[in-house]
Amino acid sequence: MSGAGVSQGLITVKVAKKVPEAQDIARFELAAMDGGALPAFTAGAHVSVHLGTGLIRQYSLCNSPEETHRYVLGVLREPAGRGGSARMHDEIHEGATLQIGLPRNQFVLDESAGFSLLLAGGIGITPLLAMAERLRVLGKRFDLRYCNRSPQRAAFLDRLDSAAFSQCARLHCDDGGGAGPLNLDDVLQDTRPDAHIYVCGPGGFIDHVLDRARAAGWTQAALHSERFTADTAASQAPGSTAFEVQVGRGGLVIPVAANQSVVAALQLHGIEIATSCEQGVCGTCLTRVLEGEVEHRDSYLTDGERAQGDIFLPCCSRARSARLVIAP
Repeated sequence: MSGAGVSQGLITVKVAKKVPEAQDIARFELAAMDGGALPAFTAGAHVSVHLGTGLIRQYSLCNSPEETHRYVLGVLREPAGRGGSARMHDEIHEGATLQIGLPRNQFVLDESAGFSLLLAGGIGITPLLAMAERLRVLGKRFDLRYCNRSPQRAAFLDRLDSAAFSQCARLHCDDGGGAGPLNLDDVLQDTRPDAHIYVCGPGGFIDHVLDRARAAGWTQAALHSERFTADTAASQAPGSTAFEVQVGRGGLVIPVAANQSVVAALQLHGIEIATSCEQGVCGTCLTRVLEGEVEHRDSYLTDGERAQGDIFLPCCSRARSARLVIAP
């Protein structure tokens, strides 16, 4: 029985600890209000943190999935962000209560792989820490490479130094700290069929890793990534055309212009859909599709969910068909 109070898919938790981890990074440890167990999660999962006034942000769980008494988050202050990380750093303190969503995982670890290469850029270390913990428990071979600008900006170094898997982890810093800058082509040489790559961090870092991995002969099925911001190329792809959205079968039909999001078009007609990131990352605006074909431009849904065609993110995705009929 979980010790967390779950209501409408949200859990009320308390901030048991808040600790500076590195320059502009804080570690938050969340616990159930009664000190009991939290819902289980798998390596690579994240939770949505509800910060009030419509702010909802997603943070990866970076502790071991074997733990049930806490969720650990690493939060980077984003000066150019839209206020979520600043609120976490400036207004959320030890003892505070928060509402969070149930753990969700779009960055699933293939536990059958013979070897896993974990490549982290900056705050992208967070989901990979949970993966490293899980791989250690399974007795699997893996290598964790943590890339950062300098040791001062690298979070969780004490944890990495003391971890049971410390011999499998290496810090690479642009300023020469740690093991020095990563020689990516060297670590990508092992392309055997049972090896997988997991990469998380800034979009440019992810794109570089994936491009070099493909050039080295890695198959697409072996490449796994998670972005903390939307894939801009996908969400702003050229060639958008106008279409119509119908709200419910037999309901209001609303035109969506080529340069307009579904959310914006609906708002002009008094229909509000809750949003948070507005980039197709967080899933807050997830909407059911009754009819029509979706052109998915999000970074949230899994390939399987997209293939089913019955949900989409109207903040960024569009229609391939002339009309989409969505649930009212």
